[in-house]
Amino acid sequence: MNYNRNKKLKQITPETLVVGIDIAKGKHVARAVDDRGYEFGRKVVFDNNISGFERLMTWANEKMADHGKTHILLGCEPTGHYWFNLAHWAKENHNAFVVVNPMHVKKAKEFDDNSPSKNDTKDAHVIAQLIKDGRYAVPNLPEGVYAELREGMKIRDQLSSDIQMVEGRIDNWLDRYFPEFRTVFKSWR
Repeated sequence: MNYNRNKKLKQITPETLVVGIDIAKGKHVARAVDDRGYEFGRKVVFDNNISGFERLMTWANEKMADHGKTHILLGCEPTGHYWFNLAHWAKENHNAFVVVNPMHVKKAKEFDDNSPSKNDTKDAHVIAQLIKDGRYAVPNLPEGVYAELREGMKIRDQLSSDIQMVEGRIDNWLDRYFPEFRTVFKSWR
C-alpha cells in the first residue's frame, strides 16, 4: 500500500457514506455503502439532469440520516462524456466526487458472486466497494478559461487529425486516378 492509497483510506471514516454510481446515457444507478462495505437499502435510479441529481441527494441524505453518517463521497466510472454533468454538479454543490478506473470495475465484478455478468445495479455496488477500498482518483475539472482552453485543444487536435486524413485520401486519389497532376501543378494544397 502506498502513501496515496493510505491518504485516500483516511478520508473514508465510519461517518462516511460512499455512493457508487453507474453512469449511462439517460438513467444512472446509485448504491450506498459504509466504510466497511455494508450496503444501505435499495438502489436509486435517477436522470442525468439537475432534477435527477437532486433526487440522488435526497436519497443519499435519507441514508445519511438513517445511519448516522455526516460525510458523503460520490463516485462513478467515467463513461464517455455522460459523467461530466454529474461531476460538475457535485463540485458546484461542494460534494466530494471521485472516479474509479473502468478496468478495475471490470476485474472486480467477479469478487462477490464469481460471475462476470454486467448490470447497472451490480456495477454501482462494485464502484462503491472500490471507492471504499481507496481505489479511486480525484478528477481534474477545470473551470472558466481553463475549461475553454482544454476544449479548444481537443477540438484543434481533432481537426488536425481530420485534415491529415483528408489530405491522405486526396493524395491517394491523385496517385490512382490522375498521376500526371503533379507534373502539371506543383501542389494541390
